[in-house]
Amino acid sequence: MTDSRIAKAPLGTGGPEVGVQGLGCMGMSFAYGPTDAQEARATLERALELGVTHYDTADAYGQGENERFLAPFFAAHRDEVVIATKFAMTIPPDEPTRRIIRNDGPYIRQAVEASLKRLDVDVIDLYYMHRRDLDIPIEETVGVMAELVREGKVKQLGLSEVTGGELRAAHTVHPIAAVQSEWSLFSRDIEAGVVPAARELGVTLVPYSPLGRGFLTGSFTDADKDLTAGDFRRQQPRYKGDNAARNAALLDSIRTVAEAHGASVGQIALAWVHRQAAVHGLPVVPIPGTRRRTRVEENTAATRIALTASDLAALEPIAAKVAGTRYADMTFVSAGRE
Repeated sequence: MTDSRIAKAPLGTGGPEVGVQGLGCMGMSFAYGPTDAQEARATLERALELGVTHYDTADAYGQGENERFLAPFFAAHRDEVVIATKFAMTIPPDEPTRRIIRNDGPYIRQAVEASLKRLDVDVIDLYYMHRRDLDIPIEETVGVMAELVREGKVKQLGLSEVTGGELRAAHTVHPIAAVQSEWSLFSRDIEAGVVPAARELGVTLVPYSPLGRGFLTGSFTDADKDLTAGDFRRQQPRYKGDNAARNAALLDSIRTVAEAHGASVGQIALAWVHRQAAVHGLPVVPIPGTRRRTRVEENTAATRIALTASDLAALEPIAAKVAGTRYADMTFVSAGRE
C-alpha cells in the first residue's frame, strides 16, 4: 500500500483546495455500533498523513458528541484541516427513527453557537443545512446562513439533500460551496437534477455513503443478521431481508472489475465515484466514513485507480437493479422531491 498523498480538488468556486477524498466522521461515535475511540483517533491522524483534509461531522451525530470527539484533533491541526458540520436535524435518543427538522433563523443561530463551542473553534469552514424544512422557503434559511458568513462565524455554506431547483434558489441568495448527497453505484438519483445544477453553479459535490454504508465493501450482507441492535443501518430497507439478498448479488460485477485491477470491491466502488468528476465535469469530493486506519489507507488508494470505459460499462446497470429505498422515509431527501 503506497503512502502517497492524495490529489486535491476545489471546495466551491474560490474556496480552498482540499484532499480529493474527505472523511465522514459520524461512525466514530454514532450510528454504527460500538467503536474503539483510540483507533478512531489514530484513523484521523492517518487520514491527514495521506492528504485527507476535509473532515465531516454534524450536530445531530450523538447530540453533539461527534463534534466534541473531533475537537482535540481539530485543535492540534487547525491550519491543516477544513471542518464541515451541519445544523437542522435532531434525533431524539429515545426515538432513534424519528427526525425533527428545523430551518428557522433562531434555531440556526442557536445551533451554530453550540457547534462552535463543541468544536472549540472561532469559525466553521463549511456549514451545511443538513435537511430541508419544507415549511420554510430555502431562500429564507440561506439568508440567515449568509448572515453567519458576514459575522465571521462561518466561511462557506453547504446544503445537504436538496433538489436541483432548491440549489438554484439558494444560490441566488448566497454562493453555495458544496452540496452533500448520497451518490454511489447503488444511489444515482442526483444525476438527473442536482449534478447538472451543481456543475452550472460551480458547486462541489460531496457524496456521502459512497460505499453504501459499507454494503459495497462486502463487510455485511444483511443488516438484521450481521449488525448490532443499535446500528442505524438496520433501519434502511435496502440492507434488510430479501432486498439485502438481491443487492448482495449485484456485487458480483464489481468483484469482476476489482479482480482485473487487483483491488478490493470497495476500492472499485470508490473509484467509480471519483470518476464521476470527469464524467459530469465538476469537482467531486466523496467522504467515505471509517474508524480504522487500514480502511482509510484502502479508501485513499482508490483515488489512484483508473477505471476503463469497459469497467464503467460493466458497472453502469447496477443502480437500476437495486432493491429497496435508501431510507424508510424518503420525504427529507432530494429523491423524494425531484
